[in-house]
Amino acid sequence: MKKALLLKSALALALAAPLLASAESQLVVGTGSATARLDVQVIIPRVLFLAVGTGEAGTTTDPTIDTLTFDYTPTPAAVGSGIASAGQNVNVRVRGNNGQIALTAATTGALTNATADTIPWSEITVSSDQVTLPTPTIPLTGTGAGSNVTLNTGKVTDRTAVWTYAYRNTAVVAPGTYGTTNGRVTYTASMP
Repeated sequence: MKKALLLKSALALALAAPLLASAESQLVVGTGSATARLDVQVIIPRVLFLAVGTGEAGTTTDPTIDTLTFDYTPTPAAVGSGIASAGQNVNVRVRGNNGQIALTAATTGALTNATADTIPWSEITVSSDQVTLPTPTIPLTGTGAGSNVTLNTGKVTDRTAVWTYAYRNTAVVAPGTYGTTNGRVTYTASMP
């Protein structure tokens, strides 16, 4: 019984094999030439990639959320002096293949500490070293004005930049670690 089943299975596979690969062929007997054609397809999905900080070197999802810390503990006399902090650099990459990419930034409110004192987002500055990948405006709350990333060619974008963040330090504020509850900027890339 097993032998008959094995024989039937082998026969069915042998009959189906020509259907699995159906390349064209032509046999010419005598003079003339034979031709065979082959169709080639390449399927490219719509791709949109945004990395701010860790993960910008590749093009895979990386769940790491980087933290920028402006610590005035070593220089307390500088608090509120109006002298901005040293800039902190963040690598950024945007890739897409379906047209103009727009970037926006959103926040959920002012930076707060454990006792609900606040520092407004206007105290955080950000600039880009590339005009082709500008920074969107960080809003005080909600979603701010967007920026457009310059296309490379046609519908394709592949841009990198270094965004530099600083704390303006224009006011004396209560002590604490600000941003422990509302210290996140969420960047969003959109493409048609």
